[in-house]
Amino acid sequence: MKLRNIFMSVVLLAGCVTASAQQTQTAPQTDAKAAENTCEAFNPHWYVQAQIGGQYTLGEVDFGDLLSGNFQAAVGYNFSPVWGLRLAIDSWQSKGGTDLGYLGLGTQKWKYNFIAPTLDVTCDLTNWIYGYNPDRVCNFGLLAGMGANIGWNNDEAASVRNLIFATGGAAMDPAHTMSLLWDGTKTRFVGRFGAYLDFKVSRRVALGLEVNCNATSDHYNSKKAGNADWYFNALAGVKVKLGKLAKKSAAEPIVIEKIVEKIVEKPVEKIVYKEPEAPQREPLRRDIFFTLRGSEVSRTEMAKVEDVVAYLNKYPEAKVSVTGYADKNTGNPRINVGYAQKRAQVIANLLTNKFGISSSRIMVDSKGDTVQPYEQNDLNRVTICIAE
Repeated sequence: MKLRNIFMSVVLLAGCVTASAQQTQTAPQTDAKAAENTCEAFNPHWYVQAQIGGQYTLGEVDFGDLLSGNFQAAVGYNFSPVWGLRLAIDSWQSKGGTDLGYLGLGTQKWKYNFIAPTLDVTCDLTNWIYGYNPDRVCNFGLLAGMGANIGWNNDEAASVRNLIFATGGAAMDPAHTMSLLWDGTKTRFVGRFGAYLDFKVSRRVALGLEVNCNATSDHYNSKKAGNADWYFNALAGVKVKLGKLAKKSAAEPIVIEKIVEKIVEKPVEKIVYKEPEAPQREPLRRDIFFTLRGSEVSRTEMAKVEDVVAYLNKYPEAKVSVTGYADKNTGNPRINVGYAQKRAQVIANLLTNKFGISSSRIMVDSKGDTVQPYEQNDLNRVTICIAE
């Protein structure tokens, strides 16, 4: 029952991420026409972390009797917006206990020290599902790892065992003899899984909560139970990111080739006056970016759609080509065809249904992931509109 309550707490903690997940990912921002197709991309970086909290060692006595302090320090590296590695050192104190009421001794408790270095894999679920957003306030993720638990100073457990033997408890109830008592310094394998929630304070600093579950040898609490011993940590702390966190990616322009027909006039004997040609209008191009697996147009990108509408209204004879794309490194070609087609169709529907542009002036196309306009992977989740 206690273990189930702890897992329910983890599930409730995961629910906190909903508010953050509803934030719309900010597409590349523009300050001037020259910087229109720029995007802030994730850059791999290191971080350090310090946390303090409490530990509960699973046992048969009251919950409060098995609570102790806990401290964890870590250094990690985020390879991508989703995946990272962390070397964490968890330490302080664990507790054990047994009910010796049948001997008139009540509940007996003991404590012992430990240090547990683990190598953890971290997975940022918020970035995985909703895409990377450097301005997001709250991120939720999972972690799993393994390492070693090094325990020492188990003298109090030895005193409890001696008390059991001194009062004849070993003969009355062999299960309470603490047959797995250990002394000195012992090193055992430990496996870990857990969840974390980070709250952004500044670009480099975040406050975080973490809950992790750790399983180790049945010898850990000196009592024989026939299964692994568990301890659970609830921690709060601060994370500081190091180095360069993001990089600006400039979109490379696609060259639009024009075919200019050369008009050769036959010589005539009389001079014919020709009206000066009207200045040729420049084509308009707008790149409308989308989130990972997304096809909704954000408020920032909607301004680009309105630029296209203004151009078409200014030049009633102009037409627009709307082409959707998907990034090759996400999903597979069959799925990406659908993403690209949907992104193109969303823009075409906006032009006709919201802004009243005739469908005869709109040409819709989709390249899936067969064509990648940009070297930067995140920029290929795009619909390119060219009006002329």
